[in-house]
Amino acid sequence: MTNQKSSNENSWEKRIAKSLVGRKIVDIRYLSAEEADSCGFYNQPICLFLDNGEWIMPMRDDEGNDGGAMATSYKNLSTIPVMRG
Repeated sequence: MTNQKSSNENSWEKRIAKSLVGRKIVDIRYLSAEEADSCGFYNQPICLFLDNGEWIMPMRDDEGNDGGAMATSYKNLSTIPVMRG
């Protein structure tokens, strides 16, 4: 088995890096129940706000079928859970 990345993976990494590398998280909060509902979500994910006015939030899948949790490498915060309104 090879460990080479596909051209699709490389392309996405470059696109994501261009948007995120060097950015600073300036605020975080959970989506409100109303905001989650307007996205069609049952779960309320955490939302990360960046210094350029953009935001990031985890979703269950690529189709945006629900808000998602986040895994971390912090020993005291291994998972950032979703809330359920």
